Amino acid sequence: MSRALGLLLGFAADRWLGDPRRFHPVAGFGQLAGRLETRLYSDSRAAGTAYAGALVGSVVAAGVVAERLTSGRPVVRTLLTAAATWAVVGGRSLEREAEVMAGFLEAKELEAARGRLSYLCSRDATDLSADELARATVESVAENTSDATVAPLIWGGLFGIPGLIGYRAANTLDAMVGYKSARYRNFGWASARLDDLVNLGPARACAVLTGVVSGRLGESWRIWRRDAGGHPSPNAGPVEAAFAGALDLRLGGTNVYGAEVEDRGTLGDGLPPAVGDIRRTALLARRVSYAAAATAAILAVRPRRMREGVRAWG
Repeated sequence: MSRALGLLLGFAADRWLGDPRRFHPVAGFGQLAGRLETRLYSDSRAAGTAYAGALVGSVVAAGVVAERLTSGRPVVRTLLTAAATWAVVGGRSLEREAEVMAGFLEAKELEAARGRLSYLCSRDATDLSADELARATVESVAENTSDATVAPLIWGGLFGIPGLIGYRAANTLDAMVGYKSARYRNFGWASARLDDLVNLGPARACAVLTGVVSGRLGESWRIWRRDAGGHPSPNAGPVEAAFAGALDLRLGGTNVYGAEVEDRGTLGDGLPPAVGDIRRTALLARRVSYAAAATAAILAVRPRRMREGVRAWG
């Protein structure tokens, strides 16, 4: 029960406060990862695998130690789980960025919106129109609803503190070195594949929750099954397709990331996103995050009840 309560308290802290403004643990981990990269970097998959394994393995081990030290101390376990959840969940900050983008575009401040897009994704915004910026925002909010909220909560519900911080470590490394650039094509391979692996289940859970809370489960499911395969990401595809079906939009297209050009296929049957769709997307993301928190709490309680049932039958 302490795990479930800690997850819900940490989620509530994120909704109320957003990300910690100072001494953010994820930022500290990123700085540590950057320093280790300068020592271990080599243009090889082996070096990148050692790098990812050392960092993620150390974080998971620290989480296991924290859980063992708080065994039999439910209040401490609850507070520590809440702190870890607050540190790794980023749903409120994501929603705020969507609101900022919507405000700039509604005020026709195009240059400000172009400059702000980097807070959501690494897409080249230099020549993007207002509607193209709206599409980038909608797609980023959809994808990051899974990465920033659903996935850490699901992992936390299943495995507690090690699941929470281990997931965020893997996701952070992917954001740092998981690019198909000349420098990271080999070194970042393990980090990118690990991130794909730990998001396989949560991304699909996010897609299902999107359909459920939107009231358009049938349409969301149809677009997911039909269109997600055309997206280059095995996890972003289902999530963005589910959002496209839930919002009756058409997402996807060609995106530019520095020197990289990526075709994301076509997701959905509606019209392309317009500026007014950004706030609708943020509202849907908020509803998905609440459903994910409830799901995580249920997952946190079920294993104990299952163990008690086994002992009762024994």
